[in-house]
Amino acid sequence: MRWRGRVFTGLLVGAALLGAAPARADRDADYAACVAQIDKDAGTALDVANGWAQRGGGFPARHCGALALLKLGQYETAATLLEQLAADMAHGQADLSVEALAQAGQAWLMAHKTERAYAAQTAALKLRPRDVDLLIDRSITLADAKNYWEAIDDLNQAIVLDPRRADAHVLRASAYRYVDSLELAGEDVAAALALEPRNLDALVERGIVKRLTNDPSGARQDWLTVLRAAPPDSPAAELARDNLAKLDVKVE
Repeated sequence: MRWRGRVFTGLLVGAALLGAAPARADRDADYAACVAQIDKDAGTALDVANGWAQRGGGFPARHCGALALLKLGQYETAATLLEQLAADMAHGQADLSVEALAQAGQAWLMAHKTERAYAAQTAALKLRPRDVDLLIDRSITLADAKNYWEAIDDLNQAIVLDPRRADAHVLRASAYRYVDSLELAGEDVAAALALEPRNLDALVERGIVKRLTNDPSGARQDWLTVLRAAPPDSPAAELARDNLAKLDVKVE
């Protein structure tokens, strides 16, 4: 499996906005409209967010602007803005501050700044140490830096907190594979598929484990199953094709 971060929707600030209820409702609507514009035209959304911020849009306007920058591929700038937003919300809106830190960590990882991503995620975990998603995100950052045993430590905690997270089992299987613990990798893949029999990432990973344990026929079947089920441009399909190529299989 290719280590990658969660895709976040961006929605951060809702009912916790400051101000009286009518003003909060208006600001919520403006925020939702700004975020919706990002998928249509991120450049326009950034202009809207910047203008709104100048008119006193506060945290929601700044957050929408950061998300627009992410969509535009300006990951470092977005990450910096999200960290600033988290710091400004730390007093009085601690939960939202954690979410902004989590998103900053993801943005730093997109920018290939693993040390910055790790720092942001660790800061978030200090505030919310039992957050399964944060533990999984940090494990991805650790694995990106090839610190697989530390990634396994985070995934161990995540799975203890929520044993039904198939994604955590798949990621831990991948980490175990990278440290040559193929038996443990196989156990985690089996656990993931017991939870979600059609989990395509788990099928890709099981195929890799099978290839490494001298079962090329079984590996081929898993990857062909992924190709039949996954969208052609999905990461799972890409990995399945890449791995089939290693077996010299012609993919129609």
